[in-house]
Amino acid sequence: MVTALLALGVACAARAEPVALTFDDLPTLALHDSRTYATVTTKRLLHDLARDRLPATGFVIGDQLAGPRRQWGEDLLRMWLRAGFDLGNHTYSHDSLNKTAVATYIADVAHDDALIRPLMRRYGRHPRWFRHPFLDTGATLSDKQAFEAWLARKGYRVAPVTLENSDWMFSPVYDDALRRHDKVEAKRVLQSYIDYTAKVVPWYRKAALDLLGRRPALVFLLHGCRLNADALPALADILRRNDLRAASLDTVMADPAYRQRDDWADPDGDEWLTRWAHVLGRDLPWDDFPEPPADIAASSERLDPS
Repeated sequence: MVTALLALGVACAARAEPVALTFDDLPTLALHDSRTYATVTTKRLLHDLARDRLPATGFVIGDQLAGPRRQWGEDLLRMWLRAGFDLGNHTYSHDSLNKTAVATYIADVAHDDALIRPLMRRYGRHPRWFRHPFLDTGATLSDKQAFEAWLARKGYRVAPVTLENSDWMFSPVYDDALRRHDKVEAKRVLQSYIDYTAKVVPWYRKAALDLLGRRPALVFLLHGCRLNADALPALADILRRNDLRAASLDTVMADPAYRQRDDWADPDGDEWLTRWAHVLGRDLPWDDFPEPPADIAASSERLDPS
């Protein structure tokens, strides 16, 4: 019996697809600007990532290091680096390439690079990954290709997204409940977020299987917020229950799916399953996509209308 169970465990591990955990908007995403809140968020998030041996990559917005936040913002990024995690470039101003001239956008990305590269060099690393804000990769194909050619010359690769759970929508609602010391509401929002994630993860896995005829490795878009710091053990459990195992971005990007032709000018900032579906001339099952709870969406819009 023991031998059979061990064999089953090996088989389950073997069939689990890799998933890369990526956290946007570092040093931290929060409804209010507080060094203490940001520090607690970062410590909790890194503690759980390290405890469960979950590889992760964080993407930095340089503007969050401006002014009086620079010292403590850099301190938070050093915490990521000391813990052994990679950092990537998420632009300086978090602008959309679909709405910005390519030359201006490149200068903004270079500004961010100039901030994070020296930090990473002290830990024997350099930035290799870029994540587009809003997933906007260019309103025209020529803009997209011009920017990606510049990235390649600078040694960057685009970090795509093939799994997301609208954490950015839940995050300000959770922050607001904590700020008001409303433990009941915070618990409700956290559970709602976990329940929603439990619905969207299998949807993305099935959509990817139906689209490609196999289960590819996935790239999970998350944000460096208190919501994820507090929900991470539950999120990790959801991934395990869906036969997903956390892996490095390098490992996931070795999947052949990410070598597919990507010559679609996307005006809507879609994730990559939608892009691939467009190129392949196929449809995704959006009719049964789980929508975020209406009350969360309304509260999020009220708190963070941007």
